[in-house]
Amino acid sequence: MEIFFILGIPLLLAMVSALISRQKFLGLLNCFGYLVVLFLSAILLRQVVLSGSTISFLGFICLDTLSVFFIFVIAVVVFASALYSVGYIKKDIEKGVISEKKARIYYLLFNLFCCSMFFVPAVNNLGMLWVAIEMTTLISAFLVGFYNKKESVEAAWKYIIICSVGIIFALLGTILFSYAFSVTGLSKSLNWSDIIPVAHILDKNILKIAFIFILVGYGTKAGLAPMHTWLPDAHSQAVAPISALLSGVLLKTAIYAILRFGIIVIKGVGFAYFAHLMILLGVISLILSSGFILVQKDFKRLLAYSSIEHIGIIAIGFGLGTPLACAGALLHVFNHAVTKSFMFFGAGNIVSIYRKHNMHAIRGVIKVLPFTGIMMLVGIFALTGFPPFSVFISEMAIIIAAFAKGEYLIAAVLLVFLAVIFGAFIHHFAKMLFGNLPKGMTRLGEPLSGKLAFLFLGILFCLSGALFVLTKGNWIWVAQKLFLA
Repeated sequence: MEIFFILGIPLLLAMVSALISRQKFLGLLNCFGYLVVLFLSAILLRQVVLSGSTISFLGFICLDTLSVFFIFVIAVVVFASALYSVGYIKKDIEKGVISEKKARIYYLLFNLFCCSMFFVPAVNNLGMLWVAIEMTTLISAFLVGFYNKKESVEAAWKYIIICSVGIIFALLGTILFSYAFSVTGLSKSLNWSDIIPVAHILDKNILKIAFIFILVGYGTKAGLAPMHTWLPDAHSQAVAPISALLSGVLLKTAIYAILRFGIIVIKGVGFAYFAHLMILLGVISLILSSGFILVQKDFKRLLAYSSIEHIGIIAIGFGLGTPLACAGALLHVFNHAVTKSFMFFGAGNIVSIYRKHNMHAIRGVIKVLPFTGIMMLVGIFALTGFPPFSVFISEMAIIIAAFAKGEYLIAAVLLVFLAVIFGAFIHHFAKMLFGNLPKGMTRLGEPLSGKLAFLFLGILFCLSGALFVLTKGNWIWVAQKLFLA
């Protein structure tokens, strides 16, 4: 029953946004609504994980452990983004960047975007999954181009065109999966709950070809290199709370889709085929993103390339396939969602004050925005995997799993490029945070809602690693149940 409220509350909030023009009321109502959604998603996660069962409603909604985990991750970031939006949108209105009417449009699109993301892991039908992911693209494109500037409009068009081309490949892959199932004579269902039990009798050659289409199609949306080209532009030009949603959870919905099809391939073809493709794209993403991170000047684009890096790490973790590696990859999905959203909130505050994206032109952030500056400093170490933050725990779980499996080259690649990226982040952000204060800049106050969003996410990425260590057996059990059974 919780899932209907999780899907229904964003729709209800969208309708309210279309009818009411008071920005402050809409912001607070959003916060309350998504706090309820977060609470319900936690209950649903606990219920499904403890019971080990699958919940189904009329065959249309089907929830297993993988589904409810991704729903929970989305709920966490959506609540934080709703909280951050209150102060951010209010400041934009006060500065005359947007009008009250435009703010209402923002909240309408925000809620529709969130609803479409919740819909992705909830649906049973793989065709409807494709529709839901396409809806996330169409709705979020308006939020990428929200400010109607030349750069943001170009980024929105690039986002739509590249992701739409990718989604065509995903559609072809979905059709091939459907064909592989229908030729068995069992049924013509596209429900993953119907396909998985008989995956072992499906035509292996069709499954192999179909999964390549899926990986290219949904890999484009996930930001896996070399299909990532839309991502830096879209993430750097979107409204700051939307940048957090794009990087934190939109990419994860595409990862969910890849895993959902990947489970069928694993059971039908064997794990090796899935593993080789995931590791290949993961390593390419890690290596390519590190090069761009080294030479980057725009710090929102820097964070976007960091997302490509972390998606690569997640892909490598699932590709390694051991219980520890898959558990580490699941934890990394959560860690990256929380930490990257945290960083984009900080980026939003800085851009709002400095009106610049170039790190060379931004100095003395800690003096101008003390709270944001300190949070960004903490976030840099958290995002780059510095102990004891949770990203360190999930990355080390994957690296240890690689060594344990005898994949020494993969482990070495991870260690080398993670060290390079850590050094690059310290180099880029040191002067920006601690440099001399620009002329005319003074210390400014920061909205309470933004501070609460920072603290909420900060507590999560500080504690989730410790919780993983304490409950590692449960995470490994979940990973075994989902991917290795």
